[in-house]
Amino acid sequence: MVRIVIVSVLLLWSCQPKAQDASKTETAAPLKTEFTLPKKLKEVSGIALSKDRKTLWAIEDQGNKNVVYGMDLQGNITADVLIGNAENHDWEDITADPQGNLYIGDFGNNDNDRQDLAILKLDLKNTGQKTARVTQKTEFHYEGQTEFPPKKSNWLYDCEAFIEMDGSFYLFTKNRSKGFNGTFLVFRIPNQAGNFEAKLIGTLQLKGGYSDAAITSAAISPEKDRIVLLNHKNIQVLTGFSAGDFSKVKIQRLSLEHNSQKEAVVFLDENTLLIADEKDKKTGGKAYRFSLQK
Repeated sequence: MVRIVIVSVLLLWSCQPKAQDASKTETAAPLKTEFTLPKKLKEVSGIALSKDRKTLWAIEDQGNKNVVYGMDLQGNITADVLIGNAENHDWEDITADPQGNLYIGDFGNNDNDRQDLAILKLDLKNTGQKTARVTQKTEFHYEGQTEFPPKKSNWLYDCEAFIEMDGSFYLFTKNRSKGFNGTFLVFRIPNQAGNFEAKLIGTLQLKGGYSDAAITSAAISPEKDRIVLLNHKNIQVLTGFSAGDFSKVKIQRLSLEHNSQKEAVVFLDENTLLIADEKDKKTGGKAYRFSLQK
C-alpha cells in the first residue's frame, strides 16, 4: 500500500510543468536608485525607451488617464500626451519595436474574465506632441481559455508583460491561480491589425512564491538574445529562445535584494536595466538602475 501511494505521488509530480530556471538564485550588482518618479506616475505600469534613447515613455494602469508620459533620463516630465481615441481599460505594459513604434498592452485581466483584450499601436514619435492616436488595434483571445473566468485553480490569463520581436508580440502571463506555483504561459500574436487567437508557445515555471515569481513586466535586449521578466523581488533572464519556440529556454534568476511593487522594466543598453515601482505609503515611486551579469 505504501509503495502504491509513493508511486502515485511521483506520477502526479511528474505531470507538473518543470521549472526551467537556474538551480540557485544569483545576486548581481546592487540595485541603485536612479531618480524619484514624478507625482503623476504614482501607479506606473510600464516604461519604454525611445529610438534615440533620450526619452522614457511611461503609462499607468486601470483607473488612470489615457495618457502617455515622456520623461528625460533624469526623470523630469517632458511630455504629457493624451491618446485621443483609446480608453485605459487596464494598460499594463508598453514596448517599442526597432523602428521606434510604441505599443500599449491593454490586457490587464485580474479576474481572468475580459473579452476585449488588445494591443494598441500609437503614432507617438516625439515629446513635442500634445496628442496621439491609435493607428493599429490588435485584438486577441487566448488559445485554451474557454471560460470567463475559468476555475480559480486555472487563473493563468492575466497579463502585465510583453515584447515585440520580428513582427510578433510575445505575451508572458501573470499567474493569479489559487495555489500559486509559479507557472506562466507564453503566447504569440502577429503584429497586425485584426482579431487573433493568441497561440500558446510555452508553459514555463518560476520558483518561489508570488513576490518571487509573479510577472509584472518584460523587456528584450537590443541584440534580441535575452528577455527579462520582472518580479517584485527578482529579475528572470531568459535565453535560448527563438521566434515561436520557447521549448529550450533557459532561465536565470537574479535577486534584486529588494522587495517592492515593481511594475516596469526596460533595457537602457545591452547590460543595463531601468526598473520602476509603484508608490505606496512608505516606499516605492522610484526608478532604479540594475546591471545584468553577462
